[in-house]
Amino acid sequence: MSGHATKEFKVRWGMVIDVDKCTGCGACMVACQVENNIAPATPEMDAWAGVTHDASNKLRTLTWMLVYEINNKKAFPEYEAAYMPRPCMQCASPACVPVCPVVATDKNEEGGIVSQVYPRCIGCRYCMAACPYHARYFNWFDPTWPTGMDKGLSPSTSVRPRGVVEKCNFCHTRFQQAKDKARQDGGDPNNLPDGAYVTACAEVCPTGAIVFGDLNNPEHKVHELAHSKYAFRLLEKLGLGPQVYYYSKREWVHRLGDNYLPNEKKA
Repeated sequence: MSGHATKEFKVRWGMVIDVDKCTGCGACMVACQVENNIAPATPEMDAWAGVTHDASNKLRTLTWMLVYEINNKKAFPEYEAAYMPRPCMQCASPACVPVCPVVATDKNEEGGIVSQVYPRCIGCRYCMAACPYHARYFNWFDPTWPTGMDKGLSPSTSVRPRGVVEKCNFCHTRFQQAKDKARQDGGDPNNLPDGAYVTACAEVCPTGAIVFGDLNNPEHKVHELAHSKYAFRLLEKLGLGPQVYYYSKREWVHRLGDNYLPNEKKA
């Protein structure tokens, strides 16, 4: 269980990811990298050291959204597989926040998004050790892009240097843009309608597996899905209160989501 107080927010941005709809295509991962100016793992990154690494080396890649493959561990024909996209959980009581010695990460903004202030980060990686979801990544190298690709960078998102930790922030620049538009249209920036603010991964998902919105607002679809009997959260028994929910009608998916042993009774 987390040892610090949980803050209450009028607006609580979150996701419901339908595991039964997800095909594992990886479109959410690509959209996330494009939206947030995440550099691809290129062999050129180690040119200064005279070493060339395979760009497919998973130990050297960086992605805020990662799709995991899980299965029911049964033999054919009872074998079943599922795919589970994992962004930052934006926990209600984030384990990463109290361990940061410089308050580079915090949960203060209305909406409940866990922030990451890159200029303040000293790269100690305590937050990475504390996060049970492995949602944080450390920049060991300066970001580099293949020739010409740098021209496609988004002007809304800063590029992080080496030596800092980064993570999913629910496409925070889109949040700011949605609030600005609401002000221009005479609306309430603190009460955005469903669909006014959507993350890149939710927007691009071809099967509609990722639904995004205000978990506290009954008018948002995500609110209804999060309160379904088929909804669950990863490692919920840790007490961190993730704002990312998963949805599945398969019991074995629920059990894996909270890391139950094969013969362990579900609480």
